[in-house]
Amino acid sequence: MASKGKIIVLLLVVFLVFQCLVNGAIYHLQDFSIDTNGKNHNGQYLKHRAATLFGFNPKGLRIPPSAPSARGNGDAAADNHPDNSISEGYQLDLLQREREKEMEESIEEIKTPLIPKEEKNEDQNRASTATASTSKSENQSEGEEEENSPVKQVALTVPITDDPSLPVLTFRMWVLGSLSCIMLSFLNQFFWYRTEPLTITAISAQIAVLPLGQYMAAKLTNRVFFKGTHWEFTLNPGPFNVKEHVLITIFANSGASTVYAIHIVTVVKVFYKKHITFWVSLIVIITTQVLGFGWAGIFRRYLVEPAEMWWPANLVQVSLFRALHEKEDRPKGGLTRIQFFLIAFICSFAYYVFPGYLFEMLTSLSWICWIFPKSVLAQQLGSGLYGLGIAALGIDWSTISSYLGSPLASPWFATANVAAGYILVMYVITPICYWLNVYKAKTFAIFSDYLFTSTGSIYNITAIVDSNFHLNLEAYEKEGHLYLSTFFAMTYGVGFAALTATIVHVILFHGR
Repeated sequence: MASKGKIIVLLLVVFLVFQCLVNGAIYHLQDFSIDTNGKNHNGQYLKHRAATLFGFNPKGLRIPPSAPSARGNGDAAADNHPDNSISEGYQLDLLQREREKEMEESIEEIKTPLIPKEEKNEDQNRASTATASTSKSENQSEGEEEENSPVKQVALTVPITDDPSLPVLTFRMWVLGSLSCIMLSFLNQFFWYRTEPLTITAISAQIAVLPLGQYMAAKLTNRVFFKGTHWEFTLNPGPFNVKEHVLITIFANSGASTVYAIHIVTVVKVFYKKHITFWVSLIVIITTQVLGFGWAGIFRRYLVEPAEMWWPANLVQVSLFRALHEKEDRPKGGLTRIQFFLIAFICSFAYYVFPGYLFEMLTSLSWICWIFPKSVLAQQLGSGLYGLGIAALGIDWSTISSYLGSPLASPWFATANVAAGYILVMYVITPICYWLNVYKAKTFAIFSDYLFTSTGSIYNITAIVDSNFHLNLEAYEKEGHLYLSTFFAMTYGVGFAALTATIVHVILFHGR
């Protein structure tokens, strides 16, 4: 029994080391490929330093025409000097300044990919010659240099302009935001009990509230109530704007995810067959939710405010906001963003009729099980619902998005990281532990969320819990030890290991 435990610990250590190696490789690959022109700035930096220190021009390093050469012979700057006696140290100092200036410009191009090089140079010249000017155009150019995100994906997606005159806390925002939060909370919790949960994201509410907001802007009265007092307000301050839309989507996003504490209530009622009152359930759920929002507020300065902490899924919503609210001219022979979105939306909605209602088998096409329908091994390896799912295909979007949310929004390093961990746990560690019969693994199904006895039968949970909902040790000894399936046990083990791995990852890559 001790040797089997050592095997499990060793496999978990291998998994964590593998994850660290994958993370490190992906981060280093990113560091060496951040230039939008395909050049390596680390190598370019070394070339700059070599030219500065040793006075030669490496191949591929551009020298401005005005820059003096580091060589003594043919030095144009020295020939034009009145005394014709510029020292070699002075030449090297000039060359070093030119190289550092070029490198700063090169780094600045990475930080502001939205600003073309010509426009950036013009903005810099204007800022240097008219720093005291307070015109709107110059303030905007300075704001672009200061506020543009250093992350390329964010800079290309999120606008840096703002219109402070737009109303935000309007009657439309409060009504549509509250309704969106309530409806998404109910629907997602309702569909959560499915084998393949159907998740309605905040993007659905983001799309649905736009015509409702525009309808309210057209039909609600624009009368001003309590005019001239401190309580002055109106139900219709003007056209439905993007800021109202964003706040409504934030409301919807708060209720879009299921409440983790609802698992406790479900387990008590469904699996343990115990009664729990509504008020007790409500207090448990509210406590965990408030605790989560509290931790989010505490770590805001680390997870939200730094420019490097960007959230890829939110960029999809930002792009959709811009497509819905910004006016765009249709290119000849092409589509605007809103036209492309509407076509994709209608097609995806129509397609879901097939895997959702007409042909539910499209959720998981396990062709290995079709070829060997009576083979237990084939069912264990090929079943996408009850086995390892090797070579199983899923053309249902709910199956695809259950992997890591929307694969269209997740960056490559996140998708590759999860894929590496999934392959290691699902196709390496789990089969090894199962076919080595670790903790009687072959007695149970390889993939199951049930609890088993030592003989493989379903464990009677109610027999070991007394009327006070406490564990009855005598009854537990009588029923025997409790066993988990191999995959269930590995999932729990990796889940606990990931908690400490997160801390170690932050220390290793961001501890400086």
